[in-house]
Amino acid sequence: MHERILTGITTTGIPHLGNYVGAIRPAIKASATPSVESFFFLADYHGLIKCDDPERIAQSRIEIAASWVAAGLDPERTYFYCQSDVPETLELYWLLTCLTSKGLMNRAHAYKAAIDSNGADGEDIDAGVTMGLYCYPILMAADILLFNAHKVPVGRDQLQHIEMTRDIAQRFNLLFGRGKEVLTLPEAVVSEQAVLPGLDGRKMSKSYDNTIPLFAGGHQALKAGVMKIVTDSKLPGEPKDPDTNPIFTLYSAFASAEAATAFRAELTNGLGWGEAKSRLAQCIEAELAPMRERYEALMAAPGKLEDILQTGAAKARLLAGPLLEEMRDAVGLRTFSSVRSVASPGSAVRPQPPAAGASKPPAMRQYREADGKFHFKLVANGGAVLLQGGPFESGAEAGRCIRGLLETKGNTHALPTHVRINAELPSEEVEAGLLSWIESSAD
Repeated sequence: MHERILTGITTTGIPHLGNYVGAIRPAIKASATPSVESFFFLADYHGLIKCDDPERIAQSRIEIAASWVAAGLDPERTYFYCQSDVPETLELYWLLTCLTSKGLMNRAHAYKAAIDSNGADGEDIDAGVTMGLYCYPILMAADILLFNAHKVPVGRDQLQHIEMTRDIAQRFNLLFGRGKEVLTLPEAVVSEQAVLPGLDGRKMSKSYDNTIPLFAGGHQALKAGVMKIVTDSKLPGEPKDPDTNPIFTLYSAFASAEAATAFRAELTNGLGWGEAKSRLAQCIEAELAPMRERYEALMAAPGKLEDILQTGAAKARLLAGPLLEEMRDAVGLRTFSSVRSVASPGSAVRPQPPAAGASKPPAMRQYREADGKFHFKLVANGGAVLLQGGPFESGAEAGRCIRGLLETKGNTHALPTHVRINAELPSEEVEAGLLSWIESSAD
């Protein structure tokens, strides 16, 4: 099994150069590792905790999605989806909420900071504290545990949330696992992200209002941002200290080592700030221009982005569904046919065993053959293959075909192209299995 790494991107802002250098670029590079399954999701439910402006949320979702894809994220080899398009997240969130102690949530840093601030201001300690903020760590745990992620890159300020996720997973396994590790305990990977300075020399952050946009506003917005970088009053010809101004650090983040060394020497020899800023803008533009072209094309065709994310959500749900099914069974939320009848006092009714194969709907399995083609098959609980699909050139194409199955309403005469039923089975059995899978997928 490949190692699974999961990253969430909160949808409350517009990507800037600091996001690109510190998170987007390294994450996309890491996702190309053959032995890794990468999960990237737009954490739009989390965004609602921090932002009550619907227009900002909506704009941030599309800007972030377009930025990641334009920067090189490959939806074919990764799982890229919106948190809100995977309803299993909220179901798992509730299952975990029912076993998480209030005391654990009381210790969450964000909640403690809020009540401490309220206390210092003489307010009611819970003033302005929503249940979203209070239960934020449980929702984050659901994001991670839904796919049994092995590693989660986080900043040091998020380490507590990973520890809480491990505590919650351990509790579920202890209470309901019956000796099995149903939920994987994730490991935190402390992300020592490159910290890019902003216009004023502090860390580039929307909180400081010192950012330079990544793609929004085009080249002119990039150049205008660079020209606003604060410098000292040294004139052209006077030596500059490259280490005390954001310009050299920004340049180094986009230039080759050789070019950065040459730029440092020019600053030391008296290169004027105006010319230095112009060189910086050109250096950044050389890397971003091709990406911006893709970004603008995506922003002009939001339907394409929607298709990418919906296909990603369909792929993600194929993984999430079986885990949720196992967890429902573990906590007792089973189909009635899988539960032994219990006779009431004085009744002569005898317990009956569950019908064979009745407890679970068929499962959809996606796979890739040695020739690189994508396939899928619908497998009944007893192991019989009901239908198969493929070959497809990409995972996205396979995902779209699987979504097409949902529209058939169990009618095998309305199957999409490239889908074949198992001719050795009665058509009624195949149709019943297909309908059962469709109904379970819609839950």
